[in-house]
Amino acid sequence: MKVITKFFRNIIKLLLSNSFNWITTLIILLTISSFLLVSLKWFLTSANWEVVTLNLPLYAFGSFPADQRWRPALWIIILLSLSIFTLVGPNRKWIRKTLPLAWISTIPVGIYLLSGGLGLPIVMSRNWGGLSLTILLTGCSFFLALPLGVLLALGRQSKLPLVQALSSIYIDSMRAVPLIAVLFFGQLLIPLFLPVGLEVDRVWRAILAFTLFVSAYISEDIRGGLQAIPNTQIEAAETLGLNQFQIIIFVLIPQAFRISLPALTNQAIGLFQNTSLMAILGLVELLGVGRSLLANPEFIGRYIEVYIWLASVYWLSCTLMAILARHIEKKMLLDKVNL
Repeated sequence: MKVITKFFRNIIKLLLSNSFNWITTLIILLTISSFLLVSLKWFLTSANWEVVTLNLPLYAFGSFPADQRWRPALWIIILLSLSIFTLVGPNRKWIRKTLPLAWISTIPVGIYLLSGGLGLPIVMSRNWGGLSLTILLTGCSFFLALPLGVLLALGRQSKLPLVQALSSIYIDSMRAVPLIAVLFFGQLLIPLFLPVGLEVDRVWRAILAFTLFVSAYISEDIRGGLQAIPNTQIEAAETLGLNQFQIIIFVLIPQAFRISLPALTNQAIGLFQNTSLMAILGLVELLGVGRSLLANPEFIGRYIEVYIWLASVYWLSCTLMAILARHIEKKMLLDKVNL
């Protein structure tokens, strides 16, 4: 309590130390207050939130069959429950070690619940949409891009000239191309390279495009983590008799992940936000639902309400991802100290 009181006293002393600071502070406070009052008045009296309240199932599940919406709802509940358990769960080390497997398992569970089969009615991917599709695109793409990025990072540091050259060319090429171009390539050109009779639907083409693009950026994050590991770690591992493969798996990769976790979190958040580009290419994910509703004559002109709502959903989701990553980073640091 004393620390908080001292902090506010220092802030007040800094802002009101002289006449200029006092006037500047007053103008800023009046400006912020006026903006908040106008925004609150619009929020309570002028805004029509029926475009949100009447279409919450669409924002969450898209055009998923109404009698089967419990499936994507169950998946989202599982993800939220696992997030809460990760944040407030027990501190036992063996339980924390099982959490990565639990998170990885949510991806096949989500695919099964959305697509159906094995006892569940099959739902075509064209009916997937809303927040559930956004999460699926993010989760699958990041899950596939992470190991590919690790391989590219190792390949770029390889002593084999051909492997190093091919990895560098791929990484530099992908980082030099806009994401929207890669997504167009995935949606329009990939079918031209497939054998006759083989088709890949739009969702999986989008996941493939995101994977190829994000893996190049992840590889540079991992490579930065690898370069931050001192050579003494490798020398100590060699002294213990570990071979090159064991050094990579048990020494380099775990430490590189710990160092690169903030950068990987940024990549995951950026990927979640960039899935909104699929609205341009016809997938009705979270932003696509908003665009389709604005085309409805009943809700024409409600752009501000829709985009404020979408911004709030994106903000909450990205904030949850950042909080989870920060919590995991602290636990990893704690485990390192306790070793």
